[in-house]
Amino acid sequence: MLHLRILSPTDLTDETVRILDGEPGVSGLAVLRGAAVRPVGDIVHADLAREVANDVIEQLRAAGLHHHGSIEIEPVHAWLSRDGLDAELRSPGSSADAVVWAEVAQRSYEDVELNWTYLSFMTLATLLAGIAIVTDSQILVIGAMVLGPEFGAVAALGVAPVKRRYVLLATAIRTLVVGFVVAIAATAIATLAGRVLGWVTLEDVTGPRPDTAFIYSPDKWSFIVAVIAAAAGVLSLTSAKLGGLSGVFISVTTVPAAGNVGLALAFGVGHEIWGSTLQLLLNLSGMALAGWATLAIQQKVWTRVSVRRARMLDNRRRML
Repeated sequence: MLHLRILSPTDLTDETVRILDGEPGVSGLAVLRGAAVRPVGDIVHADLAREVANDVIEQLRAAGLHHHGSIEIEPVHAWLSRDGLDAELRSPGSSADAVVWAEVAQRSYEDVELNWTYLSFMTLATLLAGIAIVTDSQILVIGAMVLGPEFGAVAALGVAPVKRRYVLLATAIRTLVVGFVVAIAATAIATLAGRVLGWVTLEDVTGPRPDTAFIYSPDKWSFIVAVIAAAAGVLSLTSAKLGGLSGVFISVTTVPAAGNVGLALAFGVGHEIWGSTLQLLLNLSGMALAGWATLAIQQKVWTRVSVRRARMLDNRRRML
């Protein structure tokens, strides 16, 4: 179940109410006339099944409401309503499977913002990965993977072409490139400092590392794992169930590969620079491809559901 809070200019309120009142998936509707100050107009509240959210939001957008007012979408985590249950039963599909595209797009724009917080987390995660490699610690590698903030930007690479948001695509690419470049540079500088102090040696970088050697040794499994992890991550982001997202962060070798690039740059170890860079690119490309494919399939499925819903509503109106 979702809740819509709409600030509507007076001249658009009747159309807004008509759209909401004519939707069987809407279980509750309230209008506060004259309650809005900016814009001058009314406040409309509506409860609706998650499955019908896209169709309702598209109709509200077509009316121009998002240009002159605002539409806020909030998940309802717990509710008691017979009308709400009936509304969900009348809506085809499952609420857990329903993708609210406005919510996905909003989250994507937030996740690709290149800011101090993003760069800080990326740098800290890559530094932690560098320490994990030096100490050959799988636990620290996992910690670095979880700390890395890059998955949101990678997921946006899939959202952008599916929804034709090319500004989002360019922003996501810039955020990923700048983030990894800054993090790798910071790790290389920290490694040089450690080298001067004698804390990090060439043997630490090139010696046997049975628990972390996979970081600079990409193979077919690197790509396969990236594809599976990204598909699961995108499903977690678009679904009402978020349980699988944390597993994605400890499945792909992006931040650890960046950390190893920084270490190898400080010591001029060419084969590890190349291997880690290839591992990084392989994982990013696999994740972007899988994210796009998963979202494209979801969009196609829900487009068919929307078409079926439209036919059902037309038949119902004709019967009435």
